[in-house]
Amino acid sequence: MVRIKEIVLFFFVPFLFYPVASACQNTDKELVQFSGITITADSLNPVPFTKINIKGTHKAVTSDLTGYFSFVAHKKDTILFLAIGFKPASFIIPDTITKNRYSLIQMMTADTITLTPAIILPWPTLEEFKQAFINTKIPEDDLARARKNLDINAIRIQAENTPWDGPTNYANYIENQTSKLYYYGQQQPFQILNPFAWAQFIKAWKEGKFKRKQSTTNE
Repeated sequence: MVRIKEIVLFFFVPFLFYPVASACQNTDKELVQFSGITITADSLNPVPFTKINIKGTHKAVTSDLTGYFSFVAHKKDTILFLAIGFKPASFIIPDTITKNRYSLIQMMTADTITLTPAIILPWPTLEEFKQAFINTKIPEDDLARARKNLDINAIRIQAENTPWDGPTNYANYIENQTSKLYYYGQQQPFQILNPFAWAQFIKAWKEGKFKRKQSTTNE
């Protein structure tokens, strides 16, 4: 009796596991190493950090800085491509391929996202805006600044307050020499706005040099 059971198990057990083994073999044949790159459709630049997932599953990968990706999928799987600033794209792995590898160059089309305009103001309320508008000091225009720069009294005050120390005299001497070399062979500009020239004029005037010259001329 025991011998009969052993014979039955010997013949029927392989047939019980045959469908499972066949299904595993068929599944292995459907697997594909899916690789490729994601690039822009207009300039062919890589699209990094593109999310790539198999539709209907939780399997997902992300492309690297060069847009490269690689993962295992099945034939007839729908692959979804998502990237910020680009329109979603999809690709179906064909079931007619004969090898277990498939490469793809997926082009991503730029997507223009229009946001609602936002107006940012430094005043939280309308009343504070009114107060700020009333108390605003209008800056000077070019004409007002030019008149201030040509004010004789302001130039005289600046000349009187100019320190006559060693570094200042040296800088003035170098500036005069540079100006002479720059305008060599041509008329130099007037020094009416030069504070050093005004300082020299005021100093000479206080020392009475112009009066002595006038007296000498009269004599």
